[in-house]
Amino acid sequence: MTVSSFAVSNVECLDLARSSHPISSGVGFLDHMMDQFNSHAQVGVAISVGDVVENQHNRHAEMDQSILLPLCGSELGKKMKEILKEVPAGSTSRFCCPLDEALVECQLTKKIEGKLLAFSLAPYGIYPRSTGRTKIGCMETKHVEGFMRGLAEHSGLEISLQKVRGDNGHHIVESSFKALSRALRNLLDGTSTNELDSANFASLWGTDSESWKQSIALNREGKHDRKTKETGILVDLKLDGGVNGVSIESGIPALNEIFETLAEEAKMSLTIKCRGDLFVDDHHTSEDVSIALGQVLTKAFGTKAGLNRMWCAKADYGAAQVEVTMDLSNRPCLTHNLTLTEDEFVAGTLTTEMFDHVLDSLTVNARMTVHIVELTKGATVQETALATAMAFGRALQLCAAVDPRRAGKTASSKG
Repeated sequence: MTVSSFAVSNVECLDLARSSHPISSGVGFLDHMMDQFNSHAQVGVAISVGDVVENQHNRHAEMDQSILLPLCGSELGKKMKEILKEVPAGSTSRFCCPLDEALVECQLTKKIEGKLLAFSLAPYGIYPRSTGRTKIGCMETKHVEGFMRGLAEHSGLEISLQKVRGDNGHHIVESSFKALSRALRNLLDGTSTNELDSANFASLWGTDSESWKQSIALNREGKHDRKTKETGILVDLKLDGGVNGVSIESGIPALNEIFETLAEEAKMSLTIKCRGDLFVDDHHTSEDVSIALGQVLTKAFGTKAGLNRMWCAKADYGAAQVEVTMDLSNRPCLTHNLTLTEDEFVAGTLTTEMFDHVLDSLTVNARMTVHIVELTKGATVQETALATAMAFGRALQLCAAVDPRRAGKTASSKG
Protein backbone atom coordinates (compact mmCIF):
# COMPACT_ATOMS: atom_id res chain seq x y z
CA MET A 1 0.00 0.00 0.00
CA THR A 2 1.55 3.33 -1.01
CA VAL A 3 1.19 6.63 0.79
CA SER A 4 -0.33 8.23 -2.31
CA SER A 5 -3.48 6.17 -1.69
CA PHE A 6 -4.05 8.04 1.57
CA ALA A 7 -6.25 11.11 1.63
CA VAL A 8 -4.59 14.33 2.68
CA SER A 9 -6.90 16.58 4.66
CA ASN A 10 -7.08 19.72 6.80
CA VAL A 11 -4.10 21.37 5.10
CA GLU A 12 -3.67 24.97 6.23
CA CYS A 13 -1.11 27.79 6.19
CA LEU A 14 -2.51 30.77 8.10
CA ASP A 15 -0.46 33.94 8.36
CA LEU A 16 -0.17 35.20 11.95
CA ALA A 17 -2.79 32.73 13.13
CA ARG A 18 -2.98 29.24 14.61
CA SER A 19 -4.77 26.37 12.96
CA SER A 20 -7.29 24.36 14.96
CA HIS A 21 -6.21 21.23 13.11
CA PRO A 22 -3.21 19.02 13.95
CA ILE A 23 0.04 18.31 12.17
CA SER A 24 -0.14 14.55 11.64
CA SER A 25 1.85 13.11 8.76
CA GLY A 26 2.35 9.73 10.40
CA VAL A 27 6.07 10.36 10.93
CA GLY A 28 6.70 11.99 14.29
CA PHE A 29 9.97 13.78 13.55
CA LEU A 30 8.55 15.26 10.34
CA ASP A 31 5.60 16.60 12.36
CA HIS A 32 8.05 18.20 14.79
CA MET A 33 9.88 19.88 11.90
CA MET A 34 6.71 21.21 10.27
CA ASP A 35 5.72 22.64 13.64
CA GLN A 36 8.66 25.05 13.30
CA PHE A 37 6.49 27.07 10.89
CA ASN A 38 4.06 27.66 13.76
CA SER A 39 6.76 28.81 16.18
CA HIS A 40 9.24 30.61 13.96
CA ALA A 41 7.32 31.76 10.86
CA GLN A 42 4.22 32.55 12.91
CA VAL A 43 2.32 30.72 10.19
CA GLY A 44 -0.33 28.31 11.40
CA VAL A 45 0.41 25.02 9.66
CA ALA A 46 -1.76 21.91 9.68
CA ILE A 47 -1.84 18.71 7.65
CA SER A 48 -3.28 15.24 8.16
CA VAL A 49 -2.27 12.21 6.10
CA GLY A 50 -4.66 9.29 6.22
CA ASP A 51 -6.64 8.59 9.37
CA VAL A 52 -5.36 10.46 12.41
CA VAL A 53 -5.06 8.04 15.30
CA GLU A 54 -4.31 9.36 18.77
CA ASN A 55 -0.77 8.59 19.94
CA GLN A 56 0.05 6.82 16.64
CA HIS A 57 2.66 9.41 15.69
CA ASN A 58 4.68 7.04 13.50
CA ARG A 59 1.88 5.06 11.90
CA HIS A 60 3.28 5.71 8.40
CA ALA A 61 6.95 5.20 9.26
CA GLU A 62 7.17 1.94 7.28
CA MET A 63 5.47 3.39 4.20
CA ASP A 64 7.39 4.77 1.22
CA GLN A 65 8.81 8.04 2.53
CA SER A 66 10.05 8.98 -0.95
CA ILE A 67 6.36 9.61 -1.62
CA LEU A 68 5.22 10.76 1.84
CA LEU A 69 7.68 13.62 2.41
CA PRO A 70 7.30 15.21 -1.06
CA LEU A 71 3.53 14.81 -0.68
CA CYS A 72 3.55 16.78 2.57
CA GLY A 73 5.85 19.44 1.13
CA SER A 74 3.70 19.81 -1.99
CA GLU A 75 0.41 20.09 -0.10
CA LEU A 76 1.81 22.68 2.31
CA GLY A 77 3.37 24.52 -0.63
CA LYS A 78 -0.03 24.92 -2.30
CA LYS A 79 -1.45 26.56 0.80
CA MET A 80 1.69 28.61 1.38
CA LYS A 81 1.34 30.06 -2.11
CA GLU A 82 -1.98 31.59 -1.05
CA ILE A 83 -0.47 33.60 1.81
CA LEU A 84 2.37 34.74 -0.46
CA LYS A 85 0.05 36.32 -3.05
CA GLU A 86 0.71 39.87 -1.85
CA VAL A 87 4.49 39.42 -1.81
CA PRO A 88 5.93 41.05 -4.97
CA ALA A 89 7.70 38.74 -7.43
CA GLY A 90 11.45 39.03 -7.06
CA SER A 91 11.29 39.71 -3.29
CA THR A 92 14.08 37.99 -1.40
CA SER A 93 14.83 36.99 2.17
CA ARG A 94 17.69 35.27 3.96
CA PHE A 95 18.07 33.82 7.41
CA CYS A 96 20.59 31.64 9.23
CA CYS A 97 19.47 29.57 12.20
CA PRO A 98 21.95 28.86 15.01
CA LEU A 99 21.72 25.65 16.98
CA ASP A 100 24.43 24.52 19.34
CA GLU A 101 25.65 21.92 16.83
CA ALA A 102 24.51 23.29 13.47
CA LEU A 103 24.16 26.43 11.35
CA VAL A 104 22.06 26.39 8.17
CA GLU A 105 21.48 29.30 5.77
CA CYS A 106 18.19 29.69 3.90
CA GLN A 107 17.59 32.07 1.00
CA LEU A 108 14.13 32.61 -0.49
CA THR A 109 13.02 34.39 -3.65
CA LYS A 110 9.40 34.86 -4.70
CA LYS A 111 8.99 33.55 -8.26
CA ILE A 112 6.18 32.75 -10.67
CA GLU A 113 7.36 29.15 -10.64
CA GLY A 114 9.20 27.87 -7.61
CA LYS A 115 12.10 25.45 -7.48
CA LEU A 116 14.66 24.05 -5.08
CA LEU A 117 17.66 26.04 -6.27
CA ALA A 118 20.24 24.55 -3.88
CA PHE A 119 20.16 21.90 -1.19
CA SER A 120 23.29 20.95 0.72
CA LEU A 121 22.64 19.45 4.15
CA ALA A 122 24.22 15.99 3.92
CA PRO A 123 25.90 14.31 5.61
CA TYR A 124 23.46 14.53 8.50
CA GLY A 125 26.03 14.54 11.26
CA ILE A 126 29.28 12.68 11.79
CA TYR A 127 28.01 9.49 13.41
CA PRO A 128 28.95 7.51 11.42
CA ARG A 129 31.42 9.87 9.77
CA SER A 130 31.16 8.22 6.35
CA THR A 131 27.39 8.72 5.95
CA GLY A 132 25.90 10.60 8.88
CA ARG A 133 22.46 9.61 10.14
CA THR A 134 20.13 7.83 7.75
CA LYS A 135 17.17 8.18 10.10
CA ILE A 136 16.17 10.70 12.75
CA GLY A 137 13.48 9.07 14.80
CA CYS A 138 11.49 7.28 12.13
CA MET A 139 12.14 9.86 9.39
CA GLU A 140 14.55 8.94 6.60
CA THR A 141 16.93 11.87 6.15
CA LYS A 142 17.47 11.32 2.42
CA HIS A 143 13.89 12.42 1.76
CA VAL A 144 14.16 15.85 3.42
CA GLU A 145 15.27 17.13 0.02
CA GLY A 146 12.06 15.79 -1.51
CA PHE A 147 9.96 17.63 1.07
CA MET A 148 11.76 20.89 0.32
CA ARG A 149 11.48 20.39 -3.44
CA GLY A 150 7.75 19.77 -3.19
CA LEU A 151 7.33 22.85 -1.00
CA ALA A 152 9.35 25.03 -3.39
CA GLU A 153 7.66 23.91 -6.58
CA HIS A 154 4.13 24.40 -5.26
CA SER A 155 4.64 27.59 -3.22
CA GLY A 156 6.25 29.67 -5.97
CA LEU A 157 9.40 30.04 -3.89
CA GLU A 158 12.95 29.59 -5.06
CA ILE A 159 14.58 27.94 -2.04
CA SER A 160 18.25 27.53 -1.23
CA LEU A 161 19.34 25.61 1.88
CA GLN A 162 23.05 25.35 2.66
CA LYS A 163 24.71 23.84 5.72
CA VAL A 164 27.36 26.26 6.95
CA ARG A 165 28.52 23.87 9.68
CA GLY A 166 27.09 21.05 11.75
CA ASP A 167 27.97 17.71 13.30
CA ASN A 168 24.58 16.69 14.75
CA GLY A 169 22.03 15.25 12.35
CA HIS A 170 18.95 16.20 14.39
CA HIS A 171 20.13 19.79 14.66
CA ILE A 172 21.09 20.08 10.99
CA VAL A 173 17.53 19.25 9.94
CA GLU A 174 16.03 21.39 12.72
CA SER A 175 18.24 24.33 11.77
CA SER A 176 17.11 24.04 8.14
CA PHE A 177 13.40 24.13 9.03
CA LYS A 178 13.90 27.00 11.48
CA ALA A 179 15.99 28.99 9.00
CA LEU A 180 13.29 28.42 6.35
CA SER A 181 10.58 29.48 8.80
CA ARG A 182 12.38 32.67 9.84
CA ALA A 183 13.19 33.54 6.23
CA LEU A 184 9.51 33.01 5.35
CA ARG A 185 8.45 35.37 8.15
CA ASN A 186 10.82 38.02 6.86
CA LEU A 187 9.59 37.53 3.30
CA LEU A 188 5.98 38.00 4.42
CA ASP A 189 7.04 41.08 6.41
CA GLY A 190 8.99 42.53 3.48
CA THR A 191 12.21 42.57 5.50
CA SER A 192 15.59 40.87 5.42
CA THR A 193 18.14 40.41 8.16
CA ASN A 194 20.82 42.77 6.87
CA GLU A 195 18.64 45.38 5.16
CA LEU A 196 18.13 47.63 8.17
CA ASP A 197 17.30 50.84 6.32
CA SER A 198 14.10 49.76 4.57
CA ALA A 199 10.69 51.27 5.36
CA ASN A 200 9.27 47.86 6.25
CA PHE A 201 12.13 47.20 8.67
CA ALA A 202 11.61 50.60 10.32
CA SER A 203 7.88 49.93 10.62
CA LEU A 204 8.44 46.61 12.40
CA TRP A 205 11.63 47.21 14.41
CA GLY A 206 12.59 50.90 14.20
CA THR A 207 12.51 53.55 16.92
CA ASP A 208 8.91 54.52 16.10
CA SER A 209 7.62 50.95 15.95
CA GLU A 210 5.34 49.20 18.41
CA SER A 211 8.18 46.74 19.02
CA TRP A 212 10.46 49.56 20.17
CA LYS A 213 7.80 51.07 22.42
CA GLN A 214 7.01 47.75 24.09
CA SER A 215 10.71 46.91 24.43
CA ILE A 216 11.42 50.18 26.25
CA ALA A 217 8.28 49.88 28.38
CA LEU A 218 9.58 46.64 29.94
CA ASN A 219 12.27 48.63 31.79
CA ARG A 220 14.69 45.74 31.50
CA GLU A 221 17.91 46.17 33.42
CA GLY A 222 20.51 44.29 35.40
CA LYS A 223 23.31 45.13 37.82
CA HIS A 224 26.36 43.27 39.09
CA ASP A 225 28.58 44.55 41.90
CA ARG A 226 31.18 42.09 43.18
CA LYS A 227 34.66 42.11 44.65
CA THR A 228 37.12 39.24 44.79
CA LYS A 229 40.84 38.98 45.43
CA GLU A 230 41.40 39.32 41.69
CA THR A 231 38.84 41.93 40.59
CA GLY A 232 36.30 44.45 41.75
CA ILE A 233 33.55 44.88 39.13
CA LEU A 234 30.46 47.04 38.72
CA VAL A 235 28.25 46.41 35.68
CA ASP A 236 25.04 48.39 35.20
CA LEU A 237 23.01 47.64 32.06
CA LYS A 238 19.69 48.95 30.74
CA LEU A 239 17.92 47.81 27.56
CA ASP A 240 16.59 51.33 27.12
CA GLY A 241 17.64 52.29 23.61
CA GLY A 242 20.97 53.60 24.87
CA VAL A 243 19.63 56.88 26.26
CA ASN A 244 21.97 56.78 29.27
CA GLY A 245 25.09 56.22 27.19
CA VAL A 246 28.06 53.87 27.45
CA SER A 247 31.02 54.12 29.83
CA ILE A 248 33.57 51.29 30.00
CA GLU A 249 36.55 51.44 32.36
CA SER A 250 38.10 48.00 32.54
CA GLY A 251 41.73 49.10 32.60
CA ILE A 252 42.26 47.41 29.21
CA PRO A 253 41.75 49.91 26.36
CA ALA A 254 41.13 47.28 23.67
CA LEU A 255 38.48 45.58 25.84
CA ASN A 256 36.87 48.96 26.51
CA GLU A 257 36.56 49.60 22.76
CA ILE A 258 35.12 46.15 22.08
CA PHE A 259 32.37 46.52 24.70
CA GLU A 260 31.70 50.17 23.82
CA THR A 261 31.18 49.14 20.20
CA LEU A 262 28.96 46.18 21.15
CA ALA A 263 26.78 48.25 23.50
CA GLU A 264 26.32 51.10 21.04
CA GLU A 265 25.26 48.73 18.25
CA ALA A 266 22.91 46.92 20.68
CA LYS A 267 21.32 50.28 21.61
CA MET A 268 21.71 49.67 25.32
CA SER A 269 23.04 51.81 28.16
CA LEU A 270 26.06 50.20 29.79
CA THR A 271 28.43 51.15 32.57
CA ILE A 272 31.38 48.92 33.45
CA LYS A 273 33.98 49.77 36.09
CA CYS A 274 36.66 47.26 36.96
CA ARG A 275 39.76 47.32 39.13
CA GLY A 276 41.64 44.14 38.35
CA ASP A 277 45.00 42.58 39.01
CA LEU A 278 46.50 43.80 35.74
CA PHE A 279 49.89 43.61 37.41
CA VAL A 280 49.46 39.84 36.93
CA ASP A 281 48.10 39.98 33.34
CA ASP A 282 44.82 40.63 31.51
CA HIS A 283 43.23 37.23 32.16
CA HIS A 284 41.22 37.79 35.36
CA THR A 285 39.98 41.25 34.38
CA SER A 286 38.82 40.40 30.86
CA GLU A 287 37.28 37.10 31.94
CA ASP A 288 35.45 38.46 34.99
CA VAL A 289 34.10 41.50 33.14
CA SER A 290 32.76 39.27 30.35
CA ILE A 291 31.18 36.83 32.82
CA ALA A 292 29.53 39.71 34.70
CA LEU A 293 28.20 41.30 31.51
CA GLY A 294 26.73 37.98 30.39
CA GLN A 295 25.07 37.44 33.78
CA VAL A 296 23.61 40.95 33.74
CA LEU A 297 22.21 40.39 30.25
CA THR A 298 20.54 37.20 31.48
CA LYS A 299 18.91 39.18 34.30
CA ALA A 300 17.73 41.85 31.90
CA PHE A 301 16.25 39.36 29.42
CA GLY A 302 14.01 37.88 32.11
CA THR A 303 11.90 34.99 30.83
CA LYS A 304 12.46 36.08 27.19
CA ALA A 305 8.76 35.53 26.53
CA GLY A 306 7.53 37.64 23.62
CA LEU A 307 11.02 38.42 22.33
CA ASN A 308 12.09 38.07 18.70
CA ARG A 309 14.78 35.71 20.03
CA MET A 310 16.80 35.05 16.81
CA TRP A 311 18.65 37.26 14.34
CA CYS A 312 21.75 37.37 12.18
CA ALA A 313 23.75 40.51 11.46
CA LYS A 314 26.78 41.45 9.40
CA ALA A 315 29.34 44.16 10.06
CA ASP A 316 32.47 45.51 8.39
CA TYR A 317 35.46 47.11 10.05
CA GLY A 318 38.52 47.81 7.94
CA ALA A 319 39.10 44.73 5.79
CA ALA A 320 37.13 42.46 8.13
CA GLN A 321 33.56 41.36 7.46
CA VAL A 322 31.86 39.18 10.08
CA GLU A 323 28.36 37.76 10.50
CA VAL A 324 26.97 36.88 13.93
CA THR A 325 23.93 34.62 14.18
CA MET A 326 22.37 34.59 17.64
CA ASP A 327 19.61 32.80 19.51
CA LEU A 328 18.56 33.66 23.08
CA SER A 329 18.13 29.94 23.50
CA ASN A 330 19.15 29.12 27.09
CA ARG A 331 21.52 26.60 25.44
CA PRO A 332 24.93 28.30 25.74
CA CYS A 333 27.29 27.60 22.87
CA LEU A 334 29.81 29.63 20.87
CA THR A 335 31.16 28.47 17.51
CA HIS A 336 33.39 30.60 15.27
CA ASN A 337 35.99 30.47 12.52
CA LEU A 338 37.70 33.80 13.25
CA THR A 339 41.32 34.09 12.21
CA LEU A 340 42.99 34.88 15.53
CA THR A 341 46.27 33.02 15.45
CA GLU A 342 48.41 35.60 13.64
CA ASP A 343 48.57 38.31 16.33
CA GLU A 344 49.41 37.99 20.01
CA PHE A 345 47.52 41.14 21.02
CA VAL A 346 44.37 43.06 20.08
CA ALA A 347 45.53 46.66 19.69
CA GLY A 348 48.45 45.98 21.99
CA THR A 349 46.51 45.74 25.27
CA LEU A 350 44.27 42.64 25.18
CA THR A 351 45.83 39.29 24.45
CA THR A 352 44.25 37.59 21.47
CA GLU A 353 43.66 34.39 23.42
CA MET A 354 41.65 36.42 25.91
CA PHE A 355 39.54 37.99 23.16
CA ASP A 356 38.56 34.44 22.23
CA HIS A 357 37.83 33.74 25.90
CA VAL A 358 35.84 37.00 26.23
CA LEU A 359 33.48 35.88 23.46
CA ASP A 360 33.01 32.49 25.08
CA SER A 361 32.49 33.86 28.61
CA LEU A 362 29.97 36.43 27.40
CA THR A 363 28.01 33.92 25.31
CA VAL A 364 27.89 31.20 27.96
CA ASN A 365 26.84 33.51 30.79
CA ALA A 366 24.21 35.27 28.66
CA ARG A 367 22.86 31.76 27.86
CA MET A 368 22.98 32.32 24.11
CA THR A 369 23.74 30.18 21.10
CA VAL A 370 26.09 32.20 18.89
CA HIS A 371 27.68 31.33 15.56
CA ILE A 372 30.30 33.73 14.19
CA VAL A 373 31.31 33.42 10.56
CA GLU A 374 34.31 35.32 9.25
CA LEU A 375 33.40 36.33 5.72
CA THR A 376 36.53 38.39 5.11
CA LYS A 377 39.68 38.32 7.20
CA GLY A 378 40.76 41.53 8.87
CA ALA A 379 44.17 43.07 8.19
CA THR A 380 44.72 42.83 11.96
CA VAL A 381 42.97 40.99 14.77
CA GLN A 382 41.73 44.39 16.00
CA GLU A 383 39.72 44.81 12.79
CA THR A 384 38.30 41.32 13.25
CA ALA A 385 37.48 41.99 16.91
CA LEU A 386 35.65 45.25 16.20
CA ALA A 387 33.71 43.84 13.24
CA THR A 388 32.67 40.98 15.54
CA ALA A 389 31.62 43.38 18.30
CA MET A 390 29.54 45.43 15.84
CA ALA A 391 27.77 42.39 14.40
CA PHE A 392 27.27 40.90 17.88
CA GLY A 393 25.61 44.10 19.08
CA ARG A 394 23.34 44.39 16.05
CA ALA A 395 22.18 40.80 16.40
CA LEU A 396 21.65 41.26 20.13
CA GLN A 397 19.46 44.33 19.66
CA LEU A 398 17.10 42.48 17.28
CA CYS A 399 17.06 39.28 19.37
CA ALA A 400 16.11 41.22 22.50
CA ALA A 401 13.40 43.23 20.71
CA VAL A 402 9.79 42.52 21.63
CA ASP A 403 7.71 41.07 18.80
CA PRO A 404 4.20 42.35 19.64
CA ARG A 405 2.64 39.68 17.42
CA ARG A 406 3.82 36.99 19.81
CA ALA A 407 1.61 38.44 22.56
CA GLY A 408 4.09 37.57 25.28
CA LYS A 409 4.62 33.96 24.20
CA THR A 410 8.02 32.33 23.78
CA ALA A 411 9.21 31.65 20.22
CA SER A 412 9.59 27.89 20.64
CA SER A 413 8.02 24.65 19.45
CA LYS A 414 8.60 23.23 22.94
CA GLY A 415 5.43 24.92 24.16
